[in-house]
Amino acid sequence: MPTPPLTMANALRDGAPDAWGRRVINNRLSGRKDIELDELTYMLHSGSDRIGALDFQSSPDRYEPREAEPASLDDLLIAAEHVERGEPIPAALDEALFHGSSIGGARPKAGIETDDAKYIAKFSSTTDTYPIVKAEYVAMRLAAVVGLDVAPVRMVAAQGKDVLLVRRFDRVRTETGWTRRAMVSALTIFGLHEMQGRYASYSDLTHIVRARFTNARATLHELFGRMVFNVLTGNTDDHARNHAAFWDGTMLTLTPAYDICPQPRLGRDANQAMIITKDDRRSRLETCRAAASEYLLGDGAARSIIDHQISAITARWAEICDEARLGTAERDFLWGRQFLNPYVFDGY
Repeated sequence: MPTPPLTMANALRDGAPDAWGRRVINNRLSGRKDIELDELTYMLHSGSDRIGALDFQSSPDRYEPREAEPASLDDLLIAAEHVERGEPIPAALDEALFHGSSIGGARPKAGIETDDAKYIAKFSSTTDTYPIVKAEYVAMRLAAVVGLDVAPVRMVAAQGKDVLLVRRFDRVRTETGWTRRAMVSALTIFGLHEMQGRYASYSDLTHIVRARFTNARATLHELFGRMVFNVLTGNTDDHARNHAAFWDGTMLTLTPAYDICPQPRLGRDANQAMIITKDDRRSRLETCRAAASEYLLGDGAARSIIDHQISAITARWAEICDEARLGTAERDFLWGRQFLNPYVFDGY
């Protein structure tokens, strides 16, 4: 049984629909978006191809996967727009968006499959005030450029709009079909309720890595690199559900990075969603550098990682922006605001 304040086991909550999935299910069951159903209803009315290895079934001894027919990106985007507007999904498109109901996050998305891979398709939103889909593509690609272990991404278009495809790492294609990989979020590893997420810290995660993760030293170095990269690219949405680990029944192994998305930024100062060290969550390289020893890094090694990322981001910025088809105005909006904001260099 979960201990208070948890109302359900966090490992189950990891697999349950999140904000977007709940909107899809609300739309499907009632045609409305302003209702709140119970947790079990959301679980049992979401698709079976959810993140991780779990699924939710009404029978304890008979497995009946809830699957949708394949749909085009165009159909998925049209269906998502109906949900965003609070309009019932046309019957012909209802099944199209079903896969996306089991995937976490707040933004419009759906699951798609090719012969050799599964992807999460992330759509532009009608409420976007800047090119979020393109910005996430740029951040994810630059994360790979600086040497981080990150989920592969592609940029495509549907209905004349940008769509980001993120390759899933929790599925493996075998000769007999797809197999699932069990995984848990850092929030689950911490044992925290979602309302306690503000107490999650990178520092606490380093202690857990030492005790429970495979390849602890390499994992700590990777985690330090991800923390620095989040700061450099304005990804202040690095909360504990946006970090995860595979679980093999004995040990944890860090998953590839995902959901690295530069966030809206009005002022100069910013804070990370997870505490960096002690009570300091300021989005500054100096805050990261001061925590280097927790990652088994000396000061010189920490500075080398930081300086390498700054150089690589600067050197490859134009090339990756070209890949994302970012216009001059869009680049100017992101550079120096989300990417390499002057505030991150304070004290470094």
